[in-house]
Amino acid sequence: MWAWALLPISLAILGIAGVWIVYAIAVSNGSVDITLEFPFISVCGSYPPQSCIFAQILNVGAVFAIWICIMRYQQIRDCGHSSHLNTASLAMGIITAIGTSIVGNFQQSFVISVHLVGAFLAFVVGNIYFWTQSILTYQLKPLFHGCMIGAIRFAFCIISTAMIVMMIVFFAVGRRSESAICEWIAAMILFLLFGSFANEFYYINGMVFHVMKTKTAIPSEMDISTITLNF
Repeated sequence: MWAWALLPISLAILGIAGVWIVYAIAVSNGSVDITLEFPFISVCGSYPPQSCIFAQILNVGAVFAIWICIMRYQQIRDCGHSSHLNTASLAMGIITAIGTSIVGNFQQSFVISVHLVGAFLAFVVGNIYFWTQSILTYQLKPLFHGCMIGAIRFAFCIISTAMIVMMIVFFAVGRRSESAICEWIAAMILFLLFGSFANEFYYINGMVFHVMKTKTAIPSEMDISTITLNF
């Protein structure tokens, strides 16, 4: 069902459009002054009213990201590729989503230490997540146009890694505007990488969850109820 491809596309559009809307609001109401320096994403989303929009965008995006990571994990398993790398990738994807939510809810102007932890999880762990996904894409390359999409993901991962390293280096030497620009580029690439899962999700025909409840009243008796949800 091609409609599942809309999920990662929606996340990419929500993330990219959302942070630029926050930027536009911050500039228009004077929360940031781009004549002094180019602002970091978090600086734009630090003060109301845009901080409310910023938090909501990242919270919704985090939910979408967790959903996507779980579906991608199961898709890889269903292709007969069950590995520790796939499991580790799922864990990193969920951690990335949690970090994104932390960034949105703990503004850097008020709770900087927690905000930085969230930023590390969102950017660094998120970048590692897509490196693992790039490897898994090549391991499944006969499927879902893996060679083409794998090359695109590798290229994006290289650029994202370079931007994150440059962001840290520029910030360390006091070049905040250059560091902020690198942060924006890295964020855009990470959103695009999530959007790239549309290539694989296009081939998903449906999704089924099995919820099994087991209760033992007497050692020799077992009551099992199963609920199946079809999407």
